[in-house]
Amino acid sequence: MPERIPDILARCRDENVHFLRLQFTDIDGIIKNVEVPESQFEKALSGEIMFDGSSIEGFTRIEESDMLLSPDLSTFAVFPWESQYGRIGRLICDISSPDGTPFPGCPRSILKRQTEKAARLGYRVMVGPEAEFFLFHCDGKGNPVTETHDRGGYFDLSPVDRGEDARRDVVLALEAMGYEVEAAHHEVAPGQHEIDFRYVEAVEAADNIVTFKFVVKKVALLHGLHATFMPKPMADEAGSGMHTHFSMFDSSGSNVFYGREDEFGLSPLCREFIAGVLEHAMGFTAVTNPLVNSYKRLVPGYEAPINVAWSMKNRSPLIRIPEARGKGTRCEIRVPDPSCNPYLALAVMLAAGLDGIENGLECGEPVNRNIFSMSGREKKRLKIRTLPDSLAAALDHMEKDETVREAMGEHVFQHFLLNKRREWDRYIKVIHPWELERYLDRY
Repeated sequence: MPERIPDILARCRDENVHFLRLQFTDIDGIIKNVEVPESQFEKALSGEIMFDGSSIEGFTRIEESDMLLSPDLSTFAVFPWESQYGRIGRLICDISSPDGTPFPGCPRSILKRQTEKAARLGYRVMVGPEAEFFLFHCDGKGNPVTETHDRGGYFDLSPVDRGEDARRDVVLALEAMGYEVEAAHHEVAPGQHEIDFRYVEAVEAADNIVTFKFVVKKVALLHGLHATFMPKPMADEAGSGMHTHFSMFDSSGSNVFYGREDEFGLSPLCREFIAGVLEHAMGFTAVTNPLVNSYKRLVPGYEAPINVAWSMKNRSPLIRIPEARGKGTRCEIRVPDPSCNPYLALAVMLAAGLDGIENGLECGEPVNRNIFSMSGREKKRLKIRTLPDSLAAALDHMEKDETVREAMGEHVFQHFLLNKRREWDRYIKVIHPWELERYLDRY
């Protein structure tokens, strides 16, 4: 047996673990799992558990349905909740074909391919995500509603609601599972919160986001609340983003984004990474912002980053460079929202940055004025593009971007397009209350 398996089995015995969840995500980023009892732990840890891939959207056809769950033993964790059945362990898995080869529809493997590409260039990719979410009440039937007693604002000390206690319990649960939380605070809108992780390697960061979303929803439920990562649940309030900080390190542990001699403290490689992200932003937005509702957040007036530009001083462009230098030099990509599949989102953003490095792209000068206050003519003069304003437009851009296509692989690229085109088609056939209110009487 591999060395880690006996250690995990011993932990399961010591911590009263009687069930093990083998967790993975589908193309839409929805968490799936196969749960096995104690009698199957050794088999599960050895990667011998199969499941029906044809039942998962975008995985396989029914005639080639058997898939293997290949656990990453380093992701073993025990959920902090205990029931009458004991405690539950968790392993994050990659998906393999029955012969053991990586399955092309596995989002986690897609991100691994990009980090391996960076490694071949000599770089270790580090990511720090900032995922925002809302905590809402439920009605008498237990259905979520967009209501909260919380009237807190950005960094407020005492929101008048159960949300603050729930947020603390999320942090405690994550820490009990071994995660390092750097900060937790109230966000701009009522009922809106943010919890930030310490930066880690890219695949681990995506694993952390997936775990975080599950824990938030579980803790909210225990508090009688509903947690949502929907980007824009309330029309007149700020939406939820997932600002993502990228940095890269060489084999000696030096941050290769830092440039001591540069006026902005950025290396040529960092500038090329920025240029690549800007070049492909229109093409990857459908992946980082995958819902019809995502584009209700990407509108003027709520500080959402709709402008394809970079800045040192303000938050109106797509990319902001925080002030920290040396080891802390990084790019904050502000467009993603927390509804995205984190594996695919990180993969396409990283692929964009690596394309900039490989092709020596130029990012130009930073735009250090508030772009929101600029006229259309001024933005045109500065060659500042605006992100797609709908899921349909974003998919059109994605379909033309070869770097995004290559990063996702043909299987996931085509299934993602198909799924999202269907979603848009369903949306535009619905008559919305606003239309009836606006037009029914008038015309």
